Amino acid sequence: MTHETTERVDGGRVVAVGTTATRAVESAVLGRHVVASRGWTSRVVSPAQPPRVVDGLITGWHDPMASHLLLVEAVAGTRLTQAAYAAAVAEDYLWHEFGDSALLLRR
Repeated sequence: MTHETTERVDGGRVVAVGTTATRAVESAVLGRHVVASRGWTSRVVSPAQPPRVVDGLITGWHDPMASHLLLVEAVAGTRLTQAAYAAAVAEDYLWHEFGDSALLLRR
């Protein structure tokens, strides 16, 4: 199953709040559904291993060299992610956990 074939019962979006929540939701996908789960995950979300259900993300600004950036690009796309980071740098946004956040949505 790819992200593009995932169906929504009501046609809505799945928006994760944070990169950790993105990994948790993506780790709980079973077939075409997200199921209640618990435990540790080894799921890595990246452009090479894209999300299956998450199509939006609220996240803070991570260091551009951090692995989090690949997850953000996997959800929002490289072009939007790069444009958002450039705008954040230009406007002196604050970084990491106590900084500014953004809502990034896949088209």
